[in-house]
Amino acid sequence: MSEHEFEPIPGLPEDLPEDESILWQGAPDWQILAKRTFHLRILGLYFLVLLGLRAASLLMSGSGVTAVLQSLTLLTGLALLAAGLFTLYAWLIARSTLYTITNKRLVMRFGIALSLTMNLPFRRIQSASVKCYGDGYGDIPITLDDSHRISYVVMWPHVRPWQFTRPQPMLRGISQAWSVAEKLADAASSVAPKAHAANEEQQSDVEGHSQQAPVMAAGEMS
Repeated sequence: MSEHEFEPIPGLPEDLPEDESILWQGAPDWQILAKRTFHLRILGLYFLVLLGLRAASLLMSGSGVTAVLQSLTLLTGLALLAAGLFTLYAWLIARSTLYTITNKRLVMRFGIALSLTMNLPFRRIQSASVKCYGDGYGDIPITLDDSHRISYVVMWPHVRPWQFTRPQPMLRGISQAWSVAEKLADAASSVAPKAHAANEEQQSDVEGHSQQAPVMAAGEMS
């Protein structure tokens, strides 16, 4: 039995109202999470440097090749264990996460041991941006209005890095990020005028977007 079988609709804690429909659903790619969230490439390079320095030190001290290889075995094992654990963690995060965009809100379901669901009505979204990479994957951080606060620790890694004072939820490591951002922008802009009419103090519009670089495009959405 899956831990999410109780969901009436995958990714949602309850059935949608009659006037609400799903526009898009997606999840992070575990390989992208491993590479960009847990920086496995940097971790691998770090251990390679350590192995090189250790080997050079032993050889300079007069140790034989056999002794060097034996000494490096433990360090190599630790490197493989660390990489394996981070890879497994990335896979579990991707497996337990589902992002949903409806015509009224953004829903984020996440959590490995304890599943949590965060509902973000478009009237609470102040702005959003998209960062796309050359492989088509990217991140979409969301800025909420002052009335909606979230916990950085609870949301991690589905939160913009280093934004501790005012954490921003983020759709992370998703495929075709720019297309998803446009869907979110279109849906939010259609709700914004209604929300503004209901409450002039709340702004839920998402501003116009522009691509700044072919490898890492960033900008505001409208």
